[in-house]
Amino acid sequence: MTHIIISLDEQTLELFENEAPIASYKISSGLKGMGFEDGSLRTPTGRFAISSKIGADAAPYTRFQARVPIGIWDTSDSSDDDMILTRILQLDGLDAENANTLSRYIYIHGTNREDLLGQPASHGCIRMANADIIELFEKVQTGTEVNIKPITIPKAKLLFIDCDSTLSSIEGIDELARLADPQTFAEVEALTNAAMNGEVPLNEVFRRRMEIIRPDKKNADLVGEEYLKTIVPGVVELLSFARQQGWLPIILSGGFAPLIQPLADHLRIEHVEAVPLFFDAEGSYAGYGEDYPTTRNLGKNEIIRDWKNATLPAKVIMIGDGISDLETQTDVDVMIGFGGVIARDKVKAGAQHWITSFDSDSSFYDIFSS
Repeated sequence: MTHIIISLDEQTLELFENEAPIASYKISSGLKGMGFEDGSLRTPTGRFAISSKIGADAAPYTRFQARVPIGIWDTSDSSDDDMILTRILQLDGLDAENANTLSRYIYIHGTNREDLLGQPASHGCIRMANADIIELFEKVQTGTEVNIKPITIPKAKLLFIDCDSTLSSIEGIDELARLADPQTFAEVEALTNAAMNGEVPLNEVFRRRMEIIRPDKKNADLVGEEYLKTIVPGVVELLSFARQQGWLPIILSGGFAPLIQPLADHLRIEHVEAVPLFFDAEGSYAGYGEDYPTTRNLGKNEIIRDWKNATLPAKVIMIGDGISDLETQTDVDVMIGFGGVIARDKVKAGAQHWITSFDSDSSFYDIFSS
Protein backbone atom coordinates (compact mmCIF):
# COMPACT_ATOMS: atom_id res chain seq x y z
CA MET A 1 0.00 0.00 0.00
CA THR A 2 1.42 3.40 -1.02
CA HIS A 3 1.66 6.10 1.65
CA ILE A 4 3.61 9.27 2.41
CA ILE A 5 5.46 10.36 5.54
CA ILE A 6 6.53 14.00 5.85
CA SER A 7 9.03 14.97 8.55
CA LEU A 8 8.94 18.59 9.72
CA ASP A 9 12.18 17.96 11.63
CA GLU A 10 14.05 16.70 8.58
CA GLN A 11 12.11 18.72 5.98
CA THR A 12 11.67 15.59 3.86
CA LEU A 13 8.83 13.75 2.15
CA GLU A 14 9.22 9.99 1.83
CA LEU A 15 7.06 7.76 -0.36
CA PHE A 16 6.55 4.19 0.84
CA GLU A 17 5.25 1.05 -0.81
CA ASN A 18 3.98 -0.94 2.16
CA GLU A 19 6.88 -0.42 4.61
CA ALA A 20 9.63 0.01 2.03
CA PRO A 21 10.74 3.56 1.12
CA ILE A 22 10.78 4.03 -2.65
CA ALA A 23 11.48 7.76 -2.99
CA SER A 24 12.62 10.71 -0.85
CA TYR A 25 12.36 14.44 -1.58
CA LYS A 26 13.33 17.71 0.09
CA ILE A 27 10.43 19.94 1.08
CA SER A 28 9.64 23.25 2.75
CA SER A 29 6.88 23.40 5.36
CA GLY A 30 5.45 26.47 7.10
CA LEU A 31 7.95 29.11 8.16
CA LYS A 32 5.70 29.81 11.16
CA GLY A 33 5.90 26.16 12.22
CA MET A 34 3.04 23.79 12.85
CA GLY A 35 -0.56 24.57 13.70
CA PHE A 36 -4.20 24.08 12.83
CA GLU A 37 -5.82 27.51 13.01
CA ASP A 38 -7.30 28.96 9.83
CA GLY A 39 -5.16 31.84 8.59
CA SER A 40 -2.23 30.92 10.81
CA LEU A 41 0.11 30.14 7.86
CA ARG A 42 1.22 27.07 9.84
CA THR A 43 1.48 23.48 8.64
CA PRO A 44 -0.99 21.03 10.20
CA THR A 45 0.28 17.70 11.48
CA GLY A 46 -1.25 14.23 11.82
CA ARG A 47 -3.05 11.97 9.37
CA PHE A 48 -4.35 13.12 5.98
CA ALA A 49 -5.51 11.76 2.64
CA ILE A 50 -4.95 13.16 -0.84
CA SER A 51 -8.41 14.42 -1.70
CA SER A 52 -7.72 15.57 -5.25
CA LYS A 53 -4.97 15.72 -7.87
CA ILE A 54 -4.86 18.91 -9.91
CA GLY A 55 -2.76 19.77 -12.96
CA ALA A 56 -2.18 16.36 -14.54
CA ASP A 57 -1.76 17.79 -18.04
CA ALA A 58 -0.18 21.10 -17.05
CA ALA A 59 3.25 22.10 -18.31
CA PRO A 60 6.06 22.39 -15.73
CA TYR A 61 5.99 25.74 -13.91
CA THR A 62 2.31 26.30 -14.62
CA ARG A 63 1.07 28.75 -12.02
CA PHE A 64 -2.23 28.12 -10.23
CA GLN A 65 -4.58 30.47 -8.41
CA ALA A 66 -7.59 28.97 -6.65
CA ARG A 67 -6.53 25.67 -8.28
CA VAL A 68 -6.98 27.15 -11.78
CA PRO A 69 -3.99 27.52 -14.16
CA ILE A 70 -3.26 31.17 -14.99
CA GLY A 71 -0.05 30.91 -17.01
CA ILE A 72 3.55 29.78 -16.90
CA TRP A 73 5.93 31.14 -14.28
CA ASP A 74 8.95 32.90 -15.76
CA THR A 75 11.96 31.27 -14.07
CA SER A 76 13.87 34.55 -14.32
CA ASP A 77 11.31 36.12 -11.97
CA SER A 78 12.91 36.37 -8.52
CA SER A 79 9.66 37.15 -6.69
CA ASP A 80 9.37 35.96 -3.08
CA ASP A 81 5.65 35.28 -3.55
CA ASP A 82 4.51 31.86 -2.34
CA MET A 83 3.51 30.59 -5.78
CA ILE A 84 1.71 27.31 -6.40
CA LEU A 85 3.29 25.70 -9.45
CA THR A 86 3.20 22.61 -11.70
CA ARG A 87 0.97 20.18 -9.73
CA ILE A 88 -1.31 20.22 -6.69
CA LEU A 89 -2.02 17.39 -4.29
CA GLN A 90 -4.81 18.68 -2.06
CA LEU A 91 -4.94 17.31 1.49
CA ASP A 92 -7.92 16.45 3.66
CA GLY A 93 -7.43 15.99 7.41
CA LEU A 94 -8.39 12.68 9.00
CA ASP A 95 -7.95 13.74 12.65
CA ALA A 96 -10.26 15.92 14.72
CA GLU A 97 -7.70 18.71 15.13
CA ASN A 98 -6.80 18.86 11.42
CA ALA A 99 -10.34 18.38 10.09
CA ASN A 100 -10.29 21.93 8.68
CA THR A 101 -7.33 21.19 6.39
CA LEU A 102 -9.43 21.02 3.22
CA SER A 103 -11.02 24.40 3.90
CA ARG A 104 -7.57 25.84 4.70
CA TYR A 105 -6.41 24.79 1.21
CA ILE A 106 -3.30 22.97 2.40
CA TYR A 107 -1.50 21.38 -0.57
CA ILE A 108 1.62 19.58 -1.62
CA HIS A 109 2.75 21.64 -4.63
CA GLY A 110 5.63 22.86 -6.76
CA THR A 111 7.33 26.10 -5.84
CA ASN A 112 9.16 29.10 -7.27
CA ARG A 113 11.54 28.97 -4.26
CA GLU A 114 13.37 25.72 -4.86
CA ASP A 115 16.43 27.40 -3.33
CA LEU A 116 14.72 27.26 0.08
CA LEU A 117 13.86 23.56 0.03
CA GLY A 118 15.20 21.72 3.07
CA GLN A 119 14.10 24.45 5.49
CA PRO A 120 10.76 25.87 6.67
CA ALA A 121 9.72 28.60 4.24
CA SER A 122 6.11 28.16 3.09
CA HIS A 123 2.83 29.75 4.13
CA GLY A 124 1.61 26.42 5.52
CA CYS A 125 1.62 24.12 2.48
CA ILE A 126 4.28 21.54 1.64
CA ARG A 127 6.51 22.89 -1.14
CA MET A 128 8.47 20.59 -3.46
CA ALA A 129 10.81 20.98 -6.41
CA ASN A 130 8.81 21.09 -9.63
CA ALA A 131 10.42 17.98 -11.12
CA ASP A 132 9.82 16.16 -7.84
CA ILE A 133 6.12 17.03 -7.61
CA ILE A 134 5.61 15.75 -11.17
CA GLU A 135 7.27 12.47 -10.23
CA LEU A 136 5.32 12.13 -6.99
CA PHE A 137 2.05 13.07 -8.70
CA GLU A 138 2.37 10.06 -11.01
CA LYS A 139 3.08 7.65 -8.15
CA VAL A 140 0.13 8.47 -5.87
CA GLN A 141 -3.61 8.28 -6.15
CA THR A 142 -6.59 10.07 -4.66
CA GLY A 143 -7.01 8.58 -1.20
CA THR A 144 -3.28 7.98 -0.63
CA GLU A 145 -2.58 8.47 3.07
CA VAL A 146 -0.17 11.15 4.22
CA ASN A 147 1.31 11.42 7.70
CA ILE A 148 2.89 14.75 8.66
CA LYS A 149 5.14 14.22 11.68
CA PRO A 150 5.36 17.18 14.10
CA ILE A 151 8.48 19.07 15.07
CA THR A 152 10.35 17.35 17.90
CA ILE A 153 13.86 18.84 17.61
CA PRO A 154 14.29 22.46 18.81
CA LYS A 155 15.98 24.46 16.06
CA ALA A 156 14.49 27.91 15.64
CA LYS A 157 15.64 30.92 17.64
CA LEU A 158 12.95 33.58 17.91
CA LEU A 159 13.68 37.29 18.35
CA PHE A 160 10.55 39.24 19.22
CA ILE A 161 10.95 43.02 18.97
CA ASP A 162 8.49 45.73 19.91
CA CYS A 163 8.01 48.44 17.30
CA ASP A 164 6.97 51.77 18.80
CA SER A 165 9.78 53.43 20.81
CA THR A 166 12.00 50.42 20.05
CA LEU A 167 12.44 49.85 16.31
CA SER A 168 11.11 53.34 15.67
CA SER A 169 11.28 56.43 17.87
CA ILE A 170 7.58 57.21 17.44
CA GLU A 171 4.39 55.84 18.98
CA GLY A 172 2.16 55.24 15.97
CA ILE A 173 -1.14 55.83 17.71
CA ASP A 174 0.15 59.12 19.13
CA GLU A 175 1.11 60.21 15.62
CA LEU A 176 -2.40 59.41 14.42
CA ALA A 177 -3.71 61.66 17.19
CA ARG A 178 -1.21 64.39 16.31
CA LEU A 179 -2.63 64.49 12.79
CA ALA A 180 -6.09 65.11 14.26
CA ASP A 181 -5.56 68.16 16.49
CA PRO A 182 -3.41 69.25 19.50
CA GLN A 183 -6.08 68.46 22.09
CA THR A 184 -6.60 64.95 20.74
CA PHE A 185 -2.83 64.39 20.68
CA ALA A 186 -2.38 65.46 24.29
CA GLU A 187 -5.22 63.24 25.48
CA VAL A 188 -4.07 60.19 23.55
CA GLU A 189 -0.40 60.64 24.46
CA ALA A 190 -1.32 60.67 28.14
CA LEU A 191 -3.31 57.45 27.73
CA THR A 192 -0.44 55.79 25.85
CA ASN A 193 2.06 56.64 28.58
CA ALA A 194 -0.35 55.44 31.26
CA ALA A 195 -0.66 52.08 29.50
CA MET A 196 3.07 51.67 28.81
CA ASN A 197 3.85 52.55 32.42
CA GLY A 198 1.34 49.99 33.67
CA GLU A 199 -1.00 52.54 35.25
CA VAL A 200 -4.13 51.68 33.23
CA PRO A 201 -5.19 48.30 31.73
CA LEU A 202 -4.12 48.13 28.09
CA ASN A 203 -7.49 46.98 26.71
CA GLU A 204 -9.25 49.94 28.34
CA VAL A 205 -6.73 52.38 26.90
CA PHE A 206 -7.01 50.87 23.43
CA ARG A 207 -10.75 51.30 23.25
CA ARG A 208 -10.67 54.85 24.61
CA ARG A 209 -7.93 56.00 22.25
CA MET A 210 -9.66 54.63 19.16
CA GLU A 211 -12.99 56.21 20.12
CA ILE A 212 -11.16 59.55 20.29
CA ILE A 213 -9.08 59.29 17.09
CA ARG A 214 -11.10 57.25 14.56
CA PRO A 215 -8.20 57.46 12.03
CA ASP A 216 -8.74 57.34 8.27
CA LYS A 217 -6.54 55.54 5.75
CA LYS A 218 -4.87 58.74 4.56
CA ASN A 219 -3.50 59.49 8.00
CA ALA A 220 -2.62 55.84 8.57
CA ASP A 221 -0.48 55.90 5.42
CA LEU A 222 1.21 59.11 6.58
CA VAL A 223 2.15 57.48 9.87
CA GLY A 224 3.44 54.45 7.99
CA GLU A 225 5.81 56.79 6.17
CA GLU A 226 6.85 58.35 9.48
CA TYR A 227 7.92 54.95 10.82
CA LEU A 228 10.41 54.72 7.96
CA LYS A 229 11.87 58.13 8.81
CA THR A 230 12.34 57.36 12.51
CA ILE A 231 14.18 54.03 12.63
CA VAL A 232 16.23 53.88 15.81
CA PRO A 233 19.99 53.96 15.13
CA GLY A 234 21.60 50.53 15.21
CA VAL A 235 18.43 48.56 14.40
CA VAL A 236 19.57 47.52 10.91
CA GLU A 237 22.94 46.36 12.24
CA LEU A 238 21.33 44.46 15.11
CA LEU A 239 18.95 42.61 12.79
CA SER A 240 21.79 41.73 10.43
CA PHE A 241 23.88 40.32 13.26
CA ALA A 242 20.93 38.42 14.75
CA ARG A 243 20.14 36.80 11.41
CA GLN A 244 23.77 35.74 11.03
CA GLN A 245 23.43 33.99 14.39
CA GLY A 246 20.31 32.14 13.22
CA TRP A 247 17.60 34.28 14.82
CA LEU A 248 14.19 34.81 13.19
CA PRO A 249 13.02 38.39 13.88
CA ILE A 250 9.31 38.97 14.56
CA ILE A 251 7.70 42.32 15.25
CA LEU A 252 5.41 41.95 18.27
CA SER A 253 3.49 45.15 18.80
CA GLY A 254 0.42 46.77 20.25
CA GLY A 255 0.57 49.11 17.26
CA PHE A 256 -1.38 48.73 14.04
CA ALA A 257 -0.30 46.20 11.42
CA PRO A 258 -0.94 48.29 8.27
CA LEU A 259 1.05 51.20 9.69
CA ILE A 260 3.96 48.98 10.72
CA GLN A 261 4.11 46.90 7.52
CA PRO A 262 6.18 49.38 5.45
CA LEU A 263 8.80 49.42 8.21
CA ALA A 264 8.78 45.63 8.40
CA ASP A 265 9.24 45.41 4.63
CA HIS A 266 12.13 47.88 4.77
CA LEU A 267 13.82 45.90 7.56
CA ARG A 268 13.08 42.56 5.79
CA ILE A 269 11.05 41.30 8.75
CA GLU A 270 8.54 38.86 7.33
CA HIS A 271 6.37 38.40 10.41
CA VAL A 272 4.35 41.20 11.99
CA GLU A 273 2.18 40.39 14.99
CA ALA A 274 0.22 43.62 15.44
CA VAL A 275 -3.35 44.90 15.65
CA PRO A 276 -5.50 44.86 12.49
CA LEU A 277 -6.93 48.24 11.43
CA PHE A 278 -9.91 48.46 9.07
CA PHE A 279 -11.16 51.07 6.60
CA ASP A 280 -14.21 51.18 4.36
CA ALA A 281 -14.13 51.63 0.57
CA GLU A 282 -13.82 55.41 0.98
CA GLY A 283 -10.90 55.07 3.38
CA SER A 284 -12.86 56.02 6.48
CA TYR A 285 -12.27 54.33 9.82
CA ALA A 286 -14.13 51.03 10.14
CA GLY A 287 -12.76 49.65 13.40
CA TYR A 288 -9.82 47.62 14.63
CA GLY A 289 -9.12 44.07 15.77
CA GLU A 290 -10.62 44.44 19.24
CA ASP A 291 -9.94 40.79 20.10
CA TYR A 292 -6.34 40.81 18.89
CA PRO A 293 -4.09 39.68 21.77
CA THR A 294 -1.80 42.72 21.86
CA THR A 295 -4.76 45.02 22.66
CA ARG A 296 -4.72 43.65 26.21
CA ASN A 297 -2.26 42.98 29.00
CA LEU A 298 -0.44 39.64 28.70
CA GLY A 299 -1.54 39.45 25.06
CA LYS A 300 2.05 39.41 23.85
CA ASN A 301 2.57 36.37 26.05
CA GLU A 302 -0.24 34.59 24.19
CA ILE A 303 1.40 35.20 20.83
CA ILE A 304 4.82 34.12 22.09
CA ARG A 305 3.34 30.89 23.44
CA ASP A 306 1.65 30.25 20.08
CA TRP A 307 5.00 30.63 18.34
CA LYS A 308 6.72 28.41 20.88
CA ASN A 309 4.11 25.66 20.45
CA ALA A 310 4.40 25.98 16.67
CA THR A 311 8.19 25.96 16.32
CA LEU A 312 9.65 24.47 19.55
CA PRO A 313 12.39 27.12 19.54
CA ALA A 314 15.77 26.55 21.09
CA LYS A 315 15.73 30.08 22.56
CA VAL A 316 13.44 33.11 22.70
CA ILE A 317 14.35 36.78 23.23
CA MET A 318 12.05 39.79 23.66
CA ILE A 319 13.17 43.41 23.27
CA GLY A 320 10.87 46.31 24.14
CA ASP A 321 10.25 49.46 26.11
CA GLY A 322 6.87 48.96 27.78
CA ILE A 323 5.11 47.04 30.52
CA SER A 324 3.51 44.73 27.94
CA ASP A 325 7.04 43.78 26.87
CA LEU A 326 8.19 43.27 30.45
CA GLU A 327 5.19 40.99 31.03
CA THR A 328 6.63 38.52 28.49
CA GLN A 329 9.54 37.74 30.79
CA THR A 330 7.80 34.60 32.10
CA ASP A 331 7.51 33.20 28.55
CA VAL A 332 10.93 34.03 27.08
CA ASP A 333 14.49 33.07 27.88
CA VAL A 334 15.77 36.65 27.85
CA MET A 335 13.84 39.92 28.18
CA ILE A 336 15.79 43.03 27.18
CA GLY A 337 14.31 46.35 28.27
CA PHE A 338 15.03 49.19 25.86
CA GLY A 339 15.30 52.76 27.10
CA GLY A 340 16.86 54.42 24.09
CA VAL A 341 13.70 56.38 23.25
CA ILE A 342 11.71 56.39 26.49
CA ALA A 343 13.18 55.06 29.73
CA ARG A 344 10.37 53.57 31.81
CA ASP A 345 11.34 53.00 35.45
CA LYS A 346 9.30 49.81 35.93
CA VAL A 347 10.81 48.23 32.83
CA LYS A 348 14.33 49.25 33.83
CA ALA A 349 13.85 47.81 37.31
CA GLY A 350 12.25 44.57 36.18
CA ALA A 351 14.00 43.56 32.94
CA GLN A 352 16.74 40.94 32.93
CA HIS A 353 18.83 43.26 30.78
CA TRP A 354 18.56 47.02 30.25
CA ILE A 355 20.01 48.88 27.27
CA THR A 356 19.72 52.43 26.02
CA SER A 357 21.12 51.91 22.50
CA PHE A 358 21.63 49.22 19.89
CA ASP A 359 25.35 50.02 19.69
CA SER A 360 27.15 47.03 18.20
CA ASP A 361 29.95 47.52 20.72
CA SER A 362 27.54 46.84 23.57
CA SER A 363 27.99 43.61 25.52
CA PHE A 364 24.31 42.78 25.02
CA TYR A 365 25.26 41.53 21.53
CA ASP A 366 26.81 38.55 23.29
CA ILE A 367 23.31 37.36 24.16
CA PHE A 368 22.66 36.57 20.49
CA SER A 369 25.83 34.52 20.20
CA SER A 370 25.24 32.33 23.23
